[in-house]
Amino acid sequence: MIRRDDLGNGYTIYQDTDAFCFGMDAVLLAHFSPLSEGERVLDLCTGNGIVPILMAADLKKAGRKALINGLEIQEAACGLAGRSVRENGLEDTISIVQGDIKEASDLFGKDAFSFISCNPPYMPGGHGLINEANAKTIARHEVLCTLEDIIAQSAKLLRMRGRFVMIHRPFRLAEMFTLMCRYGIEPKRVRMVYPYLNKEPNLVLVEGVRGGRKGLRMEPPLIVYREDGSYTEELLRIYGMTEEREKT
Repeated sequence: MIRRDDLGNGYTIYQDTDAFCFGMDAVLLAHFSPLSEGERVLDLCTGNGIVPILMAADLKKAGRKALINGLEIQEAACGLAGRSVRENGLEDTISIVQGDIKEASDLFGKDAFSFISCNPPYMPGGHGLINEANAKTIARHEVLCTLEDIIAQSAKLLRMRGRFVMIHRPFRLAEMFTLMCRYGIEPKRVRMVYPYLNKEPNLVLVEGVRGGRKGLRMEPPLIVYREDGSYTEELLRIYGMTEEREKT
């Protein structure tokens, strides 16, 4: 079922509830590294376009402009993303492109972007998954692209000193670092995301710089929920919410 959702920031998004709806990870990714004026941006695995739309909202709030491309392989998701872009009047800021990540540098050209973001499938592909590759499987599992595909293509697509940001699961952090270093993207910032203060992290945000100098900064942990299950103050700020609004 196609659903039109209010994002609470003046924008809306269309989602297919039978496919894959965006979650908190997309919101955290969009706000992790603010865009500068005039950036040329590529969001890989863009899905229904949530990350570009959230980035566009932040750009408007900051009074900045940038050009954001979203790359997605699934035709239906591209259609929804394009519909959301048009309804929000963001055609001059966001362009949705249907295509394969493994061919991204051929689609856009090398050294084309100053900033690349990605909220990829988290789970490694498994035997037989390719034969049942529905929208949810593609979003969750590395059926159509791998972590190495994403990082290798990003290294080609980024300009020197361009930024690469990704959200992923902590259990794959060592693999992420290994691949980033192999392809010339130096890890620079890491922030672990914890559901509760006394729980293990379940997400990690990483920023790297193509051709960057060595030097990794571990940022303070991001805690999602208080003990009573309500959002922490930082999560409320990220979502642009007040405590009163959260309770309604």
